[in-house]
Amino acid sequence: MYQETTRGIRISVTPNFIDAHPEKHQFVFAYHVVIENLSAETVQLLARYWRITDARGRIQEVQGQGVVGEQPVLKTGARFDYTSGAPLATASGFMGGHYEMVTADGEHFNAAVPTFSLDGPSPKTVN
Repeated sequence: MYQETTRGIRISVTPNFIDAHPEKHQFVFAYHVVIENLSAETVQLLARYWRITDARGRIQEVQGQGVVGEQPVLKTGARFDYTSGAPLATASGFMGGHYEMVTADGEHFNAAVPTFSLDGPSPKTVN
């Protein structure tokens, strides 16, 4: 598990390898995210930004509103978790980014998502 805390917002990520189709240059990974509000203020997740890098150094940037179709509001002590996925053209890579958050007072800040490793099977184990 990978973990990072920004302004009392703790983000934990657990990645998993799902499937490989090396003939199509496709390796699929899932990641489970837990967002916990350890701060004294209510926050809402507005948007996400991901920077995904494969083993060849190719970078893909992904951004958009919310996560998995939601913009959760987290009161003090609350948590929100979800699972999503990412395909890569290589059997390994890494990704990280941030969530745009807003406090009840309207202050915006970015909560860092820890950079985490995406590790698929070694080339010898892929058929």
